[in-house]
Amino acid sequence: MSFTVVIPARFGSSRFPGKPLAVINGKPMIQHVVERAEQAGADKIIVATDDSRIQNAVSEFASVCMTSPDHQSGTERIAEVLQKEKVAPASIVVNVQGDEPFIPAQNIKQVADNLARASQCQMATLSTPINDAQDVFNPNIVKVIVNSLGESIYFSRSPIPFERDRMMAEPTSANTALYQRHIGIYAYRAQYVQQYVDYAPSALEQIESLEQLRAIWYGDKIHCETAIAPPPIGIDTPEDLERLLSTIN
Repeated sequence: MSFTVVIPARFGSSRFPGKPLAVINGKPMIQHVVERAEQAGADKIIVATDDSRIQNAVSEFASVCMTSPDHQSGTERIAEVLQKEKVAPASIVVNVQGDEPFIPAQNIKQVADNLARASQCQMATLSTPINDAQDVFNPNIVKVIVNSLGESIYFSRSPIPFERDRMMAEPTSANTALYQRHIGIYAYRAQYVQQYVDYAPSALEQIESLEQLRAIWYGDKIHCETAIAPPPIGIDTPEDLERLLSTIN
């Protein structure tokens, strides 16, 4: 099965400026992401950026598409890429974040395969079990609830589901078996990306600061499955990167 990987990469992160170019084992972070997409078997890999520093670095090992600096989300940036690159409407596109240098290649292929099978869904994504009760209450770790059909019901920074009896008695206690951490990787058909960005932003996505809630707000379906190989937590700060490197080196 063929699919395209688009990797949005911004230089101007407030908590970690220049993050995609941070050096990991002698290579910029974004190169590690590209290599994971190659290992997954992507037919085409495109790095989407609005910064010439990233363009200059990436052009040595991958295709680059320069995009507008005015996009409010990675999905909007991808929509511009698909239009410029004339990607066929029915093509499967996987959005892999530029700050996921250690995302397992199996997960990239898994989410593409899931979308191909789940014809009733407009998007596909992944999750992984939460094993630490502190993570249940961490707003930087997004939780997802999935129904019996494998469709996402809701995403939140809050503890969902709220285990009433336990949490009312002990506010910091949680049965971790109930919780799934959302992994920020998405697959969709190219034609749906434009449909998505044409929607007006929804109240829920603005409240939670989670753009995937826009799809649910408008009645679209997001398939969600447990990841074959759980990836590490995302890298938001230089300290996150240091901690992660200390566990893998």
